[in-house]
Order: sequence, then C-alpha cells, then structure tokens
Amino acid sequence: MLILLPPSETKRPGGRRSALRVDALALPQLAPQRAQVVDALVALAADEDESARVLKLSARQRGDIAHNAALRTAETLPAVDRYTGVLYDALAAETMDAAARRWLGGHVLIHSAPFGPVGALDAIPAYRLAAGTSLPGLPPLRRVWADAVSAALSEAAPPFVLDLRSEAYAALGPVPADVPQAYLRVVTEGPDGTSRALNHFNKHAKGDLVRRLATERPRIGSLAGLRRWADAAGVTLRDGRPGELDLVV
Repeated sequence: MLILLPPSETKRPGGRRSALRVDALALPQLAPQRAQVVDALVALAADEDESARVLKLSARQRGDIAHNAALRTAETLPAVDRYTGVLYDALAAETMDAAARRWLGGHVLIHSAPFGPVGALDAIPAYRLAAGTSLPGLPPLRRVWADAVSAALSEAAPPFVLDLRSEAYAALGPVPADVPQAYLRVVTEGPDGTSRALNHFNKHAKGDLVRRLATERPRIGSLAGLRRWADAAGVTLRDGRPGELDLVV
C-alpha cells in the first residue's frame, strides 16, 4: 500500500547541515519539474515585495522568504519531521521507533508544492509555497505537476493507493485510473445516520490513522486488505461517493 499525504503550511525550522539533494528524492523522474519550481521560487525570493505579493504573505510571514532564497543550501529534515500542524502532530513521527519510521519511509509520500511527492524520510528544507500559487515564469503549479506526477505514480505501480491529500494537492497529481485506489474522507455520523464531513478534526484523524498503520505495520495490498485490517483494529471505514472511502469518527 502507498499512502499519499498533504503537506502543512507550518514547518519545523533547522535540521541537518546536508543540503537538498533533488536526485535523492522519491520518484526521481520528477527531477525536471522540481528544478523548474525550485529555480522559480529562489528567483522570486530575490524581490521581497514581489514574493510577499505572489505568496500572499502578511508582514509577519515575510521571514519565510529567506527560506525560499536558501532552498538549495539550507539545512534539511526528513519530510515527516519537517511538517507540523494538526495532522503531523497526531502522526508524531518523531516519537516512533525505528521500525515504524522505516514503514513510513516505505509506504508514505508527502505531496509538497515545490518538490512534488517526496518520501516521508526524504530530506527537505523549510519553504513557503502553496498548491494554488502561480510563480512568475511558470504555468500554474497544476500544469507543472499533474501529468508528470500521474505518470510517475503509474510507473511506480503500487498495488493500492490510499489518498489522504486535500483536493488542492490531489489536483497536483491525480492517481492514474489504472492504479487501484481510494480517496479518504473523514466524516461523523449524526443520530439519524447521516454523514457530515469534518474540517479541523479531519487532519487529526488522518494523522492518527497513519500512525496506527505505521505502528502495527499490517500487510495491505488492496482495498479489501485495508478493510480487513480496519475491522480487526476497530476502525470504521465505509463506502462513500464513487472512488471514495469514508473514515467515520
């Protein structure tokens, strides 16, 4: 099973002294797109006012421009440790043992805006870029990434993909139709049995789900296998809209 996670706007600073190595990231066939976006983001950082406008930064957020300027030389952290926020606080990868972290490294891709999908343990620097941003000199990020990411996922040929990304990041690289997949939504059920999608708690539930999978490390190669594990683990999964799976919390 391959799990696709969204990134987070908030990130942990600092890291190891080793700089970004684009050639060492997962899905190496995305190197041309990664170079394009990184070059554009570094070039934009040379103009602070333009960076603030394009990236829609408040005065308080302007410090993030320095992260973009240093993308190729800054300290790096494993992607799963770089991101903070509700989902990653629930995942709490930094508290996992080595076996659980290895499972994350082998089963989780985090879909970043500047680097595309990267492995959970791939080393990346801090940055500021959202999925909906259009960088000067480049087409919208959806046009930069979508076809290339879909092709890379198809080439990787995972037996089953569980897509936990937000819609904005899923649009940057749709899982190709020839790959068995399910898009996960987090819902709650009312007294009358109707389902309602969650917002804030959605992220916590996703992080908690991935933590449980990494800790228990079941062998899952299909939607049916995921359902069997969920039933045994007390996790409620139900059919949602076509192509979607509802996690009921």
